[in-house]
Amino acid sequence: MTDLTAARLQTVRDHMALEVTHDWDGVIATFQHPRYEMHGGGQVFDGEAAVRGYFAASRTPFPDQGNEIIALAADGDTVLVEFWLTGTHLGPLALGGRTIPPTGKSFRIRIAASFEFAPNSDKIVCERPYFDQGAVLRRWS
Repeated sequence: MTDLTAARLQTVRDHMALEVTHDWDGVIATFQHPRYEMHGGGQVFDGEAAVRGYFAASRTPFPDQGNEIIALAADGDTVLVEFWLTGTHLGPLALGGRTIPPTGKSFRIRIAASFEFAPNSDKIVCERPYFDQGAVLRRWS
């Protein structure tokens, strides 16, 4: 394993751990350019303001949202991660023009994500989580 590959794997570990602790400045620092492409729902959050808005919107209903890494793999400028996404519906959820009040129900779903890195860098240029958005809703609704 090259030093760059090891650094990229560590960046992903750090990035995911910082998301759990809500250290948004730390998460933003793992990016060369903050960008999330959500393949479960089709949303794109491009730029720091949009990514911070995504953090606020996703953590309001699920403030204890966490992740447990199952596996990591690196290939070229991409790191792939498989993980358990967990959380409890403890806050209001804006969904489809309506607000769903907290249910107190928890979820645990398996997700995969790719992290694209800038060439010759350990800075992320895009995170792409792949998941079934309905799986979260079926777990706690």
